[in-house]
Amino acid sequence: MPWLSYRKALNRALGDELARDPAVFVLGEDVRVAVSNVTAGLLGRFGPERVVDTPLSEQAFTGFATGAALAGMRPVVEFQIPALLFLAFEQIVNQAHKFSLMTGGQTAVPVTYLVPGSGSRAGWAGQHSDHPYGLFAHAGVKTVVPATPEDAYGLVVSAIRDDDPVVVFAPAGALDVRADVDFATLAPVALGAGRVHRQGSDVTVVAIGHLVHDALAVADELAGEASVEVFDPRTVYPFDWDGLADSVRRTGRLVVVDDANRTCGVAAEVLATAAERFDLTAPPARVTRPDGAVVPFAPALDRAVQPDRDQLATAIRKVLQD
Repeated sequence: MPWLSYRKALNRALGDELARDPAVFVLGEDVRVAVSNVTAGLLGRFGPERVVDTPLSEQAFTGFATGAALAGMRPVVEFQIPALLFLAFEQIVNQAHKFSLMTGGQTAVPVTYLVPGSGSRAGWAGQHSDHPYGLFAHAGVKTVVPATPEDAYGLVVSAIRDDDPVVVFAPAGALDVRADVDFATLAPVALGAGRVHRQGSDVTVVAIGHLVHDALAVADELAGEASVEVFDPRTVYPFDWDGLADSVRRTGRLVVVDDANRTCGVAAEVLATAAERFDLTAPPARVTRPDGAVVPFAPALDRAVQPDRDQLATAIRKVLQD
């Protein structure tokens, strides 16, 4: 079977949906020259009317995408840097997200917001290294964070076909991940459906985005000490609580690893819901960025504020001892 990189999976999903549905088009800064490599080759295949370069104004082209969606199109908006979503937050959360609800379902706003390279990219510093998926989950916007190439493909396809706005965070730490994939098996992945990457019986680790790969590595390292189950929610809103409940029912213990700030993060929500709904045999734990973290430029400090494998292994051992 051929190898498929995460980045190429995003590109393939966009190309397949552009070919399938003439209402789909891609817009953003420098998408024609494919500055992120995610839109590579699309201009030559589909032309300038469907691969649209925009001015450097996130509020403008995000609002434009909302109007296009209301008119029956299915725009895909690429954001080069995750922090640019802060500029367009009002357009997404207060406008696109609410139109369908405030009109009693008379309108649909099928916009996909794609962030290829969310999180730290080794020295991109404070204004380029955020992972703000928790903000959109809090607001009730459909929000996905794929970990693998096949899930990146399937979730982007589902996002484009969905009649609601969907934000797709493609973590920088996952962009170069490659998988041995039969292209014929690539298919949409349902929003709101989690995935167990590794079964276990002692502790469930919920890992978000690229941290799935760290969790699997730690599970291998601890194989002589504990049987670790790795659960990937794939969609942080809506979250697959039933899938996680099944996992925790098998293990009785829970650790969450999340590359976002600690306070009000997705990890906090998972632990709170677990406390309300699950029968845990030990207090749960979370491994995250620190409170209010701003990623520094210096590489050593950059790494210091991100959750790592040693921290995850320590948290797993702690819940096993409780």
